Amino acid sequence: MANPLYDRLFGVHAGKSTPFLKLPDGEVMTHQAFLGTGAQLAHVMTGLGLQPGDRVAVQVEKSAEALALYAACVQAGLVFLPLNTAYTVDELRYFIENSGASLIVCSDKSKDQMVAVGESLGAKVETLNGDGSGNLMAQAKAMPDTFPTVAREADDLAAFLYTSGTTGRSKGAMLTQNNLLSNAETLVKEWRFTSDDVLLHALPIFHTHGLFVATNIILASGSSMIFLPKFDLDEIIAYLPEATTMMGVPTFYTRLLDDARFTKDLASHMRLFVSGSAPLLAETHVQFEERTGHRILERYGMTETNMNTSNPYDGERRAGTVGFPLPGVELKVTDPDSGKTLPDGEVGQIEVRGPNVFKGYWQMPEKTAAELREDGFFITGDLGKIDEDGYVHIVGRNKDLIISGGYNIYPKEIELVLDEQPGVVESAVIGVPHPDFGETVVGVLVPQKDRAPDFDAIMEAVGQSLARFKHPRKLVLLDELPRNTMGKVQKNILREQYKDLFAS
Repeated sequence: MANPLYDRLFGVHAGKSTPFLKLPDGEVMTHQAFLGTGAQLAHVMTGLGLQPGDRVAVQVEKSAEALALYAACVQAGLVFLPLNTAYTVDELRYFIENSGASLIVCSDKSKDQMVAVGESLGAKVETLNGDGSGNLMAQAKAMPDTFPTVAREADDLAAFLYTSGTTGRSKGAMLTQNNLLSNAETLVKEWRFTSDDVLLHALPIFHTHGLFVATNIILASGSSMIFLPKFDLDEIIAYLPEATTMMGVPTFYTRLLDDARFTKDLASHMRLFVSGSAPLLAETHVQFEERTGHRILERYGMTETNMNTSNPYDGERRAGTVGFPLPGVELKVTDPDSGKTLPDGEVGQIEVRGPNVFKGYWQMPEKTAAELREDGFFITGDLGKIDEDGYVHIVGRNKDLIISGGYNIYPKEIELVLDEQPGVVESAVIGVPHPDFGETVVGVLVPQKDRAPDFDAIMEAVGQSLARFKHPRKLVLLDELPRNTMGKVQKNILREQYKDLFAS
């Protein structure tokens, strides 16, 4: 019996004393030490009564132990559900309830609140902190460092990632063993990773980019990574000489370019810089190449599919495009109304099909049917075109999703909070270009006739309800929102009106 994802990403390194993680305190964790920690954590979770297929909801700071928890879930056949560390308790309650998680892993500082949530939803609660402390690791240290890997099929679920749509609540995208494994193995080949590579890893590990792209590639190629808790400019510049590759969101690269220490000499030994999770401005591409001689490799993926396309490793990495479909991935541009494939050069909705495409949305058959066609093509919600050379261009979204600094932000969620505030008749939340984050949030408010909204009080209310990355960077007042003849707010007009609000 086999467990493809564990066997080919993790188990293949059993007994190896080769470096896997270089940590900020100078400690180097070998592949075997990492697997041993994962096995110990698997013992703890199965000892708590968890069975294959049970969900484990995890909201913890980035650490080697947090990453080992992912390995433990794969080895024990549990479904790993990483959650953004910025989510509030109200937001977490929905994810935990919707997923039916059997175990919640959180930090000690949020333990009391999460125990209350767990008690109401029938979930156990254990703690894990950014320094590796907490009762989960305290129990794990007493456990054997080997664990009998649970057999799983390629089509069995390995992870849930919650994604924002444009209507209703967040949806749990069900990712299978083969979704994750096939994508990792394809990217190793496409981006030429070998066991000699060292990845500078400063991404969070609660979404696709840092976890299922970066980490899985490093595991699949047998290479190592410098594992930083977050993006810190001084640390990135200090560690860059030890790395061969780096993955980041556009913000990483704009901040490096703003620092005089980031020179051609500092980057000369690097093999590859990859960018994703948000559009990279053509201006950043040009500046980066002028400064370093390197052309950033931009790719395109999403929660439901992992990576779909990539600019070529060999060949022209074309600014403003996301390259070509990956091997095994089919991509077409279709008419949003008829679903018919459009000729190259015409803008339509992007649809993809391949082993990377998720299984569907958890307990949402109508949403799955609406976005995942019977023939396996997934309607991404992105608008794009394919040029005469076959490069894919993303030109916008047929939904109002905002992507800021690599995070997906759902406007309706913010509008519901803004609309409740004193002095506000209604609101519209839009994304506008931002030099650092790619896009940022702006709240457009219609005030009551006799009462001006208090911006400070509104932002305080937003802070209590929503994660920081969802907060509007600016609030503006308008007498009325632009609407079409059907009464629908025309956000495209608002985006155009405020597009230069953060122009550098």
